[in-house]
Amino acid sequence: MTSHQNTQTMKPATAAKKLGVYLPATPAEFQEGVVSRAELNELQTNPPQWLQDLRRNGPHPRPVVAARLGVSIAGLARGGITEALTTEQIEALREDGPEWLEKERATQAEVRKEAARLKEKKAQEQD
Repeated sequence: MTSHQNTQTMKPATAAKKLGVYLPATPAEFQEGVVSRAELNELQTNPPQWLQDLRRNGPHPRPVVAARLGVSIAGLARGGITEALTTEQIEALREDGPEWLEKERATQAEVRKEAARLKEKKAQEQD
């Protein structure tokens, strides 16, 4: 009796999310196929040129844009950013420093500070 292991696969959208890239910017063969766990690991370990270029230049998905700007995804939406942005566009936003971006960064800083306070409080209660 031989046991065979089913290969775990995922949709291209899931793989793109795990790789931190914008799916419509990936090559057609990536978008149209399925990605196995082994293939995903290989892409993460030895990224091909297209993946390196996407990570460096974009367009980047909203979670990556939000992280690079130091705001939440909801903050991006409140600022009117609903599409993927390139690295160049992100840098331009940073340089321009629009009012909404400064406000959202301050909000995000408050959220992080409150989360840290609650974590510390919980840790003290457990001691």
